Amino acid sequence: MIDTHIHLDHNDFNGDLNAVLDRAIANDVDKFIIPGADPRGIKKAIKIAYENKNVFYAIGTHPYDIEYFNESEMRNLLKGDQKHVAIGECGLDYFRLPKDEKERLETIAKQKQIFKTHIAIANEKNLPLIAHIRDAAQDSLEILRNSKTGGALHCFTGDEILLSLADRNFYFGIGGAITFQNAKKLQETAAKIPLDRIILETDAPYLAPAPHRGKRNEAAFIPLIAAKIAEIKGVSQELIAEISTENARKLFKI
Repeated sequence: MIDTHIHLDHNDFNGDLNAVLDRAIANDVDKFIIPGADPRGIKKAIKIAYENKNVFYAIGTHPYDIEYFNESEMRNLLKGDQKHVAIGECGLDYFRLPKDEKERLETIAKQKQIFKTHIAIANEKNLPLIAHIRDAAQDSLEILRNSKTGGALHCFTGDEILLSLADRNFYFGIGGAITFQNAKKLQETAAKIPLDRIILETDAPYLAPAPHRGKRNEAAFIPLIAAKIAEIKGVSQELIAEISTENARKLFKI
């Protein structure tokens, strides 16, 4: 299987990265994509990818880190080789907007501008997007309609309005939250996602699935996510593993 979104460059993995990869491989997870979230750490992500044959990376800026976004620096890092497989993580996140109305509107406008820039680069380079969307489904949908390449809707939270993107070559990244008891909305929406549009992710070290919730997440837990999706879909875990892996290979060309 493929973990399509794992922050192997996070400091939480500094002491045991090789062991984390070994445990994942022992649990049938043998490819990993590091999403570029913070421009300050992208060189570390790239280094890890080139040191490990089964690790790949994307380049982007998380909406919480837009103050560090620099388009020219980003473009200078775009190698377009087999290790660099996507643009992102990028998108809209309205969960922690400033309370001041003027600052709030300015932040939203800046997030939209930078998201659109990522999409333009993805279109130009013919690379898929890794899109981060939180409490911003409608605005994200309108912007993503300008994508020519499609991509992954990372950490999909169950906003049904986004299901229409399945027809525009977007895949739905399902992570540990699908296993949470209070994730009814996500579980109900996941039942409606076509099997050929599901990909697996951990977002590690965040969002560990049950029964590990609250602990450090890692790629070895991917089978728990696959098992829950299989339960929701009424199919075998083996089928989810097979189809999600083929989906990820097709999208990211790995």
